[in-house]
Amino acid sequence: MGTCSSLRRNNRREFSAALVLDPFLLLLLLFFFQLVFFSQRSLADNSASLNVTKYRQVSSLRLARIERHLKKINKPAVYTIESPDGDIIDCVHKRKQPALDHPLLKNHKIQRVPPEMPKAKMMKTDGVRDTNTSSSGTRGRAWQYWHHSGQRCPKGTVPIRRSSVNDVLRAKSLYDFGKKQRKMSLARQADAPDVVSGNGHEHAIAYTGTSQEVYGAKATINVWDPTIEVVNEFSLSQIWVLSGSFDGSDLNSIEAGWQVSPELYGDSRPRLFTYWTLCILQSDAYQATGCYNLLCSGFVQTNSRIAIGAAISPISLANANQYDITILIWKDPKLGNWWMGFGDNTLVGYWPTELFTHLADRATMVEWGGEVVNSRPNGEHTSTQMGSGHFADEGFGKASYFRNLEVVDSDNSLSSAQAISTLAENSNCYNIKSSNNNEWGTHFYYGGPGRNSLCY
Repeated sequence: MGTCSSLRRNNRREFSAALVLDPFLLLLLLFFFQLVFFSQRSLADNSASLNVTKYRQVSSLRLARIERHLKKINKPAVYTIESPDGDIIDCVHKRKQPALDHPLLKNHKIQRVPPEMPKAKMMKTDGVRDTNTSSSGTRGRAWQYWHHSGQRCPKGTVPIRRSSVNDVLRAKSLYDFGKKQRKMSLARQADAPDVVSGNGHEHAIAYTGTSQEVYGAKATINVWDPTIEVVNEFSLSQIWVLSGSFDGSDLNSIEAGWQVSPELYGDSRPRLFTYWTLCILQSDAYQATGCYNLLCSGFVQTNSRIAIGAAISPISLANANQYDITILIWKDPKLGNWWMGFGDNTLVGYWPTELFTHLADRATMVEWGGEVVNSRPNGEHTSTQMGSGHFADEGFGKASYFRNLEVVDSDNSLSSAQAISTLAENSNCYNIKSSNNNEWGTHFYYGGPGRNSLCY
């Protein structure tokens, strides 16, 4: 016992001496700790239940590739803001943003003339709204969590959430970082909505028919923070604007809403997100270009106050104040770009028409609703929640909702969505219930808890 202790003391002295006498050994140790640090996979919230803190060695070659990629998407900042939730927001000059790196946008000039807003009767709102059962009002609250810092990006810049090495390491690979894992069967019905049933994705959605000519869509979406069972699952609530062939050569999509994705963001906060894709048929599956938020070139941001990918604040609580965000996606009738609005009058930015094939003309289908990934952890259905985690039948204050569903027609006018269909692949896990009234127009409640006695 004493001999072992003496050996440990002698070893510690020899090791300490080696650190002092051998700078090369010290450098090797520092490099090793750097690899462990960069490979740490942790979440700011809910880390204990998700159990995602893992350590693994990362090769210097892979680390170098990741850092080269991050240098491409993390543009030099004019000003940097540290959000209270840990996000780093870089204020990047508009003309230096990632969008303009896209090969189809090399000669693109950022649209400076505001697009023509769709014609409709609108109530002025501040993006995040407080809704009670008896009335709807506006509160002077922050749109996003980073606003609590009290700082803003300077004029002429756009706020971009900085990506880190850890963000990339949580993804399956560098190639998969910022992308949806999306494979669609060729056996899919040509008129089916854009769902990926059987691939671990489950939905509760409302959708229009495929025979319509659509130039945009709008909805007000209730914001919650659903729990996620495992790190590679997500829960989102969004609008899909789609065009193309569901069983043919390509499919274009523009998507926006809120999502909780521990793998993408490293925490369990609901965040404003965008997504776009152009799916090209290769062999028996669709391979997609495009990405979330600003994680690849494409989406051109014009707003200096809204950071895509940043956390939304405040959020709803059961039997308490309900908060929602309004999302509008529409095609500018003059220049053809697809714009995104947040609230009723805040322009966030646009997807240039050059990015698309079918959407260069118009959309043919719109979907509204929720989506989760069910990876069947431990061989059972996931307990990842959709919406609030409550079923549609529980109604206001418990179930999450989409209200005032609208579509944009060929003369750039908003009208209430009519004759919508609804779909939930497994109503024992997540369901949907639509209705219509004067205040909320076409609307629905949706969601669910996932795994339960009837969902397994």
